[in-house]
Amino acid sequence: MFRNLYFEIDGKEVEVLEDGGLSCAMFVSAILYLNKLIGDIHTTVIGTEKDLIKSGWSETEDLRVGSILIWEKKSDHDGKTHYHIGFYIGDDMAISNNSSGTGFPWKHHYTYNGARKIEKIYWHPELDKE
Repeated sequence: MFRNLYFEIDGKEVEVLEDGGLSCAMFVSAILYLNKLIGDIHTTVIGTEKDLIKSGWSETEDLRVGSILIWEKKSDHDGKTHYHIGFYIGDDMAISNNSSGTGFPWKHHYTYNGARKIEKIYWHPELDKE
């Protein structure tokens, strides 16, 4: 569901998610959209973050189950840099799209065992009602 998305760009069909390699924002935003916590589904972390803010999410220092994590930019195999986004699920674990491996969502340490810094944490007041 989150691995492939095709756009027509300059008259050519282009698969913009690179077979799951760039699917993290699609994964997170689709889940949030289906749960009515943001306004739309996005293909970029920047677009997802703008929608988070517009939809009432606030930046926080508190790491809580259900928080949205945005990790620092990291270079891919082509030398392009990308942010990464996922969910904090508790017990020092997160779930995000495995952009450098299978291209599917996977559970991992929330800092990649200290290898990737968290830039921002977002929380929505609606999650306090759960």
